[in-house]
Amino acid sequence: MEYKLNRDIHSLLDPRTKLLLLFTSSIFVIGTAGEKWMSVFYWILVFLPVVLLFVEKEWKAGLISIAIYIGSFFAQRALQHDLTMIESVFALMLFILTKILPTVILARYIVMTTKVSEFLTAMNKLHVTDKLTIPISVIFRFFPTVAEEYKSITDAMRMRGIEMGAKKAGEAIEYRMVPLIASCSLIGEELSAAAMTRGLDVGKKRSCIWKIKFGLFDWFIIIFCFACFIWWGIGRFFV
Repeated sequence: MEYKLNRDIHSLLDPRTKLLLLFTSSIFVIGTAGEKWMSVFYWILVFLPVVLLFVEKEWKAGLISIAIYIGSFFAQRALQHDLTMIESVFALMLFILTKILPTVILARYIVMTTKVSEFLTAMNKLHVTDKLTIPISVIFRFFPTVAEEYKSITDAMRMRGIEMGAKKAGEAIEYRMVPLIASCSLIGEELSAAAMTRGLDVGKKRSCIWKIKFGLFDWFIIIFCFACFIWWGIGRFFV
């Protein structure tokens, strides 16, 4: 699944809103807090990341995400009774996939639509220490860079006639993973050096060309996230 969002366009949501939404999704989708009491909020959180992809005009990625989730959900529902050991393992894998996929899509959306400068400015407004924001800012560039590196390695292997579907599939995986693992260590070091070169560790207030503030859509998401926790608290302590 490829994401090629236009990073020159300002994102719809504030970075702080994205992190709050990610935290909420982790609690109520992956953690299934509240269970049936939170069913309406649960399904909104499941499909909200896809809606955000559609807002960013990532139609292909959004449709693929929906297809994978719906297929996994109904396949997992079909495997309910009198299962063999293999079927039970497969059903467990599908259950885990349906739980983590929405949050993974949301995390990928956040990484691909949030500029490092936006993120740092938002964290400064929250008075978060640089000891936390600098490593996270490096992570924001790490995964897209690794994805680009993997694509380059795949293209190089294809030019040499080494395909994943070939008879020597084990060698095809090896020829991709070994260079990728070696590249990952170098990418981490280079991104850390780049962060230091930009002066991210100077400990002083930094400027940003983006105006970081909450918009109308941010307030909708923030109110929705707090409503999730309030409704969960009502069900947890008063029902």
